[in-house]
Amino acid sequence: MKAAVYHRYGSPDVICVTQTDQPVPKPGEVLIRVMAASLGAYDCHLLRAQPFFTRALSGWFRPKNTIPGADIAGVVAAVADDSDYAGGYKVGDAVYGCLESCGKGGLAAGGLAEYVCAKTSVLAPKSEMLSFEEAAALPMAAVTAMQAVRNAQIAPGDTVLINGASGGVGAFAVQIAKASGANVTGVCRAESMAFVRSLGADAVIDYQKTPAADGSRQYDVILDVAANLSVKEYRRALKPNGRCRVIGFSTLRHTLRYSLAGVRDGKHIRLAVTNNKNGSDLLEINRLIEAGLLKPVVDSRFTLEETADAFRRVEAGHPKGKVVIVVSLSCEG
Repeated sequence: MKAAVYHRYGSPDVICVTQTDQPVPKPGEVLIRVMAASLGAYDCHLLRAQPFFTRALSGWFRPKNTIPGADIAGVVAAVADDSDYAGGYKVGDAVYGCLESCGKGGLAAGGLAEYVCAKTSVLAPKSEMLSFEEAAALPMAAVTAMQAVRNAQIAPGDTVLINGASGGVGAFAVQIAKASGANVTGVCRAESMAFVRSLGADAVIDYQKTPAADGSRQYDVILDVAANLSVKEYRRALKPNGRCRVIGFSTLRHTLRYSLAGVRDGKHIRLAVTNNKNGSDLLEINRLIEAGLLKPVVDSRFTLEETADAFRRVEAGHPKGKVVIVVSLSCEG
């Protein structure tokens, strides 16, 4: 099969597209013909092995998982027991999911290939309302956003600040917070303001002109996807008894400060720990999609041969939504 492969850590320049062996599903897995995949910050961190401590799982000197790719959508091509049925799925079913825990070291891997093996527990049926490309844009980012909204206990009437509102996770966080009945203010670059408004944000801040958390307005909840605000700024911008959940990663120093912030003056700041290993959350994503409360946002599309360019878009292009790689040319339905 054809796959995007890398054998050493580094920039997107280390990726090549080549022929490799097609995987064989183990018990509890299905083989998926990948129709589309998407990229996010997770994939870029693994490509560069940054932060450094990720190597404890991904491989100290070279990657254990040589095919990147966490989020996929495709069609079940085979099952582990040579029957046509496994884990609720049969050959021909359209599915999507995040491959977290499917790679070596418990990581996500293998999605940027014509075929990948996935645990049935991380999958969900693809909604008929979505194309494969749209479905591939959902798993990690949408579930991360949903779990963060849930963790922050966002309720109707809450005022919510979402820092990094135009990216993959941020775009879903805006929509899910709105679906929860919140009043949402998004923070992004000037060129993304109209896009964030189109997602349903009640107000948008251009961080290049106006500080996102200068204390001029306070919020019940802050969701920081960009992870570039300080603990002092969080406390200044939170209402009494407000909650801040940091979703993204910037530096180890920042992460330690967020972890140690705790509760002061009733204001609760902590990292949002998310888990993409259970496909059941994707069923809730399906419900939101089919209720018209959530839509996947595709920033750009690349072919498998253009995988390196797709990584560059994620790293430097400030994408509006998700970057999708079309693996099969028949991405209809």
